[in-house]
Parts: sequence; C-alpha cells; structure tokens
Amino acid sequence: MGMAKGSRIQCAVAVVGVLLVFLAGCSRNPNEKKQKYLESGQRYLDKGQYREAEIQFQNAIQVDSRFAEAHYKLAQAATKLGDGQTAVQELSATIQIQPDHYKAQLDLANLLMLARHFSEAKEHLDVLAEKQPDNPEVYIARADYDAATNNIPAALADMQKALQLDPKRSDSYLSLALLNARGQQWDAAEANFKKAVELNPKSTSALVLLGNLYQSRGRFPEAEQSFRQAIASATDDPNPRLSLAGLYVAENKPAQAEEFLRQSKKDFPNNSEGYRMLGNFYYGNNQFDKAATEYASLYQEHPKDMVVKKNYIQLLILIDKIDEARKLNDEVVKAKPEDPDAQVYKAEIEIRSGKASDAVTTLQAVLKNDPDNAVAHYQQGLAYAQLGDASRSEAQWRSAVQLRPDLVEAHRALAGVAIQRGDAGGLAQEADQIIAIQPAAPDGYLLRAVADIDRKQFATADDYLKRSLEKEPKNPAAYVQLGNLRMAQNRLAEAQKAYQQALDLDPTLTEALGGVLNVDLVQKQPDKAIATARAQLSKYPKNVGFHIMLGQMLMEQKKDLAGAEAEFKQASDLDNRNSEALVKLGVVQNARGATDQALRTFLEGSKTNPREVAFYLLAGGIYESRLDWDHAKQQYQKVLEIQSDNPLASNNLAYVMLQQGGNVDVAFAMAQTARQKLPDNPNTADTLGWAFYHKQVYKSAINLFKEAVKKEPDNALFNYHLGLAYAKNGQAALAKQQLDRVVKIKPNFPGVDELRQAVAEAKG
Repeated sequence: MGMAKGSRIQCAVAVVGVLLVFLAGCSRNPNEKKQKYLESGQRYLDKGQYREAEIQFQNAIQVDSRFAEAHYKLAQAATKLGDGQTAVQELSATIQIQPDHYKAQLDLANLLMLARHFSEAKEHLDVLAEKQPDNPEVYIARADYDAATNNIPAALADMQKALQLDPKRSDSYLSLALLNARGQQWDAAEANFKKAVELNPKSTSALVLLGNLYQSRGRFPEAEQSFRQAIASATDDPNPRLSLAGLYVAENKPAQAEEFLRQSKKDFPNNSEGYRMLGNFYYGNNQFDKAATEYASLYQEHPKDMVVKKNYIQLLILIDKIDEARKLNDEVVKAKPEDPDAQVYKAEIEIRSGKASDAVTTLQAVLKNDPDNAVAHYQQGLAYAQLGDASRSEAQWRSAVQLRPDLVEAHRALAGVAIQRGDAGGLAQEADQIIAIQPAAPDGYLLRAVADIDRKQFATADDYLKRSLEKEPKNPAAYVQLGNLRMAQNRLAEAQKAYQQALDLDPTLTEALGGVLNVDLVQKQPDKAIATARAQLSKYPKNVGFHIMLGQMLMEQKKDLAGAEAEFKQASDLDNRNSEALVKLGVVQNARGATDQALRTFLEGSKTNPREVAFYLLAGGIYESRLDWDHAKQQYQKVLEIQSDNPLASNNLAYVMLQQGGNVDVAFAMAQTARQKLPDNPNTADTLGWAFYHKQVYKSAINLFKEAVKKEPDNALFNYHLGLAYAKNGQAALAKQQLDRVVKIKPNFPGVDELRQAVAEAKG
C-alpha cells in the first residue's frame, strides 16, 4: 500500500515537473505562442467566427504588441464585425510597425473612403501608386476615390489602367461600366457590362446592372432577358426577381409584378429576404395597407424573424395602428432595451401620439450611441417639425440624406421645406433625388412639375406631369397641378377642365375646388364661384376646407363679414383644432370691430394649437392696439419660445419694449434682426426707426420712417413717428406737415398732442 501511494506521489510530482517544463518552454518561446494564437484566429476567421477570431488576434498582440500581422488580422475581423473604428486603428498600427505592409495601406485607404475621409485616403493611395505601380487593386481604389470626388475622367483612366494590368477581372469591367453610365456614355457602358458578363456569365450583379441599363434606356425586352438570365444563374438569390418586378412596374404592369412576386415567394420558404419580397414590394409602392396585411401573415409564419417583426411594427405605425405597434415594439424593447430600431420606432409612436418632446429625448439617446443613424435623424426632424422648430427639423433631414442619400422620405420632407420657402430650385433638386430613388413612384415627377411651373419652365413641367400621370392615371393632385400649369399659361378653359377632373376624382379635395373657383374669380365671376362653392358644400356639408374657402370669398369678394364669420365658425365647430379656420374667424371678428370676440378666439385657439404662432401674434396685435404692453409682450415672447428666429415677433417685441421704456440696446438689436429678415416690410422699417429715435440717432430714424410712410402713406403711426423725428432733428416745417397729415388720417390719434408739443418746441 505504501509503495502504491508513494508511486502515485512520484507520478504526480513527475507530471507537475513536465507541466513546469512546458510552461517554462512557452514562456521562453513567445514567438511560437503568438504564432499559435495567429493561426487559431485565422482558422476562426476562415470559418466566419469573427468574434472568436478577434479574441485570438488580441491574445497574439498581448504576447507581442508589435506583431504587425496580428494587428492586420484583427483589423480584418473588426471589418467583418462592422467595427470600422477598430479596423482603422489596427490598420494604422500595422502600417506604423511595418510601413511596407501595402495590403494594410490599401485596406485603410478603402475604409477611409467609406468614412468619406478623402484627403487621408489619398495620402495612402499616393504611397501605393509609387510603391506598387503594377498592382491593379491600387488603380481600382484610386478609381473609387476619383469617382467619390466627382473626377469621372480620372476614374475612367484609373480603371482602364487596372484593366491593362489585369484584363480578366469581371468586376473591373463592371466598375468601368458604372463609370461610363455615370458619364452618360451609354454605348461604352453597355459594352463593358457585356464584357463583365462574358468573363463571368453567372455574375448576377453584372446581369442585373446590364438589365438596369436597358430599363433606363427604355429597352424593356432586353432588360427582361437580362433579369431572367440573372434569376436562372442564382436561383437562391431573390434580388434579381425584385429587379424583374421593378421592370414590370416601369412598364406600368403592377398586377404582373405583384403576381410574379407572389409566385416567387414560394421558392424561398426559409429565406427571409425571399419571403419578404412581396411585402417589401407593397411597401416600396406605398401600398401600406396591403404591406401590413402581408406582414401580418409573415409574422404569424415566422414569429422569430426579427426583421419581419420590425418591418411589421413600422407598417402598423404607418397605417396608424399605434396601439398594436406599441405592444409589439414594447416586446422588442423589453428583450433588447438598446436596440436602435426599436428605440426609433418608440420615437415614431411618440410623434404619432403627439408627444414630440418625448420623441426628441428618445432619439437624442439613439444618436448619442449612433450619430450616423440616418433614420433617427429623419425622425428627429419630424419631431422638431411637430414642435414648430423649422430650422432644427431641416438640419436633421439634411443630416439624414447626407448619411443615406437613398432615404427617400427625408428627400420628401426637404421638398416640403422647399415648397414652404418658395425655393423652386431646391424643390427641383429634391424631386430629382426622389425620381432617381423611386422611378416608379408618381410624386417625384409631380414635385418636379411644381418646381418647373414656379420657374415658368412650362414645357418640362408638362412633360413631368404626363410622366406622373402615366405612373398614377387617377391621381387628383396631378390634375390640380395640370390646372395650375394651364393657369400659368393663361389657358383658362383647359385649367378649368383639369381642376374639374381633379374634383371628379376626389369631390372632397379642397385644392381641386379652389382651382375651379379661382378660374371663375380670374374671369371676374365671383357670383358663379360662390354659387359653385355653395353647391359643393350642399353635397359635403362637413368639409372644413370648403367652408373656409366660401368664407374667404364672402369676406374678400362681397365684404360680407357676417357671412364669412358664419362659414369660419362652422369650419371651427367641425374641427376645433383647425388653426386656419380659427385664425380667419378671429381676423373677420376683428375686422368687424368685435375685438373682444377676436381676442377670445385667438387665445382659445392657442390653447388647442399651442405651437401655432399666428394666434400669439394676432392676440399681441390686439393688446398693442389697446396699449396693453404687458400682455402684448407676453404673447410675442411665447412666439419666440416656439420660433426663436421669428422676425415678426422680434419686431413687435422690440416695439413693445421701446414703448415700455425697456432696454433700448436689446430692443435695437431685435429690431435690426427683424429688419434683416424682412427688409421690405414697412413695420420693420418703422420699428428700427423708432429704436434709432430712442437712441437719438434722428437722421437714421427719419430715413427709415420715410421708407415706411412711402409704402403705407395712410398709416397714422408711421406718419406720427416721422413727425416726431423731424421735430427732434430741428426740422419744424416738415414736422408740421406730418402733424397735419396725422390729423387728416386719424383726428383722434392718441399721440397727436405729443406731436403738437414736439412741433411747437422745434419752432422754439
């Protein structure tokens, strides 16, 4: 027994001795150890196990921090994991340790271009061109750089050099063809696409791109042949099928596209991208109800497919099934609280629920972690727009399209900004982007037509309207714009016909009825217009827009303030949140002298529409007319809380501050800001003049008051201010003229006695 025990002890001692020798050996051979980590990492990398590969490469670097190949391999693993920052760091470390590691230089240049750091990328490309003049990969990268910096001739030259060095590369011919197409060298593009297919007959990307070229040139049969060849060469890839469906849509065969995708979907029972094709087709063509129905079915069939679930949530939001969307999204948030998609959907739901401030907070957290999230920027823009912050919303949408130029909804939002601003050039640019991204959608062509009508480019506007109507023949909005075009061309009968077509397609469309009425008014037939409006209202008595239009005509054409008030009142009763109806109701009440009623209307309107600045501006104006400076000041301050750059509020608040004896320098600065933004407005001239008057700079004040009086000769206040400035400047005769003018315009003007005294003092 003792012997056995002793032998076990001796064996254990022997094993420990072997381990110590092994460990000592490892510690004495770090090169062998780091190499084993590198080889292990490479095996993981080859099998697509990138996280495990990353760990092994990091282990190798821990053994030897200057192991260049481990840094390089770690960069490759990081790239596969989508961690661009780490990839750039590790490639930079590789080059620092081993400057002649040209593959790392090339990879780093390509990553820097992806991040749009073009000047840094060029430094590496210049080194590579000098050190590896016979490497076709270098010229391919240079061509990418040239194309990204819009130097197409240089890109073509570099790509041709790459092909000289390696004439058998299908992808190089593909890149060359894309450059040809970008330069509108259609024949060369076709030849190079065909060469790419010849070198790699099963290249689906080459076949699809060739088909796209044919489609863009209207060569539909050849496009279909190319797409079908791509489908045959890659039966497990759904993308060529989507291209063929897109061709059918371009040929105005949406039913054929739909049926083709319904059949194709059956071939991909286990491929998410494949079985989602039909739902995505509906979504891409703005058929959100159909898309939601399809995705409801997909969600039942594939409840664990997170892409299906997220897309379904998005569609539920779009069709205003907010409670259902919230329930599903809460499940995602509970499982993955930091999921950026789920957080963006949460913000969308908050926006749709009228909680824009909450949405801003939600999205700020998303963007803090992922500042390049284009969709989050787009939604942030919507949130700011709901809060009435136009400058911030536009900035967010511009960030969105810069990060993702194909984000069509952001382009649509910017098109809306351009329309509000009256920027026809900006609208045309956004419309072109929408057309490029969604050539089958009608709205891009329609928006481009609107821009061209505004720019009096009537021939192109006509063409774009025809193209829009080809995509959607029964779109009333297109007929409204056709009516606008014919009005601009003074072809009134055709304009009336187009507006009537729009109204026939949608009898409740206010723009269509407005067009019909406008033709009557231009032809000086107000009675006919009013009769038409009444007739349409008899059919649709709950149409708020129709009541507003009739009220406007009664006020402007017939001076029937009571009739106008009744129409605006009906409109506001039908929709107590309709700010246009409430604003016009208050305006007509004020016009007929019922200022108490008008003020009440504006104040109540501001409660139901707290972000609508018109209510505060108009209420402030009534308070001003009553010399109630404190309440006027409160109203204008509310406007600036909502729109800090609102020039009318700045102007009016500056005037109120001057009347109250407030800080003249602050009021002067506000008046200057308002004047810069509204240089042709007589009120801003008068307010800035009043600020100069209070600063005792009378000559500048006189010039501004004269400008205001020239634009509104019968404005007693402007004439009064000019008279005071003349008096203070010692020009008594001119001051007396202004006094007489004020008395003639408004004998009981409140400041007339003050002006008399000033004139008397000037005469001395």
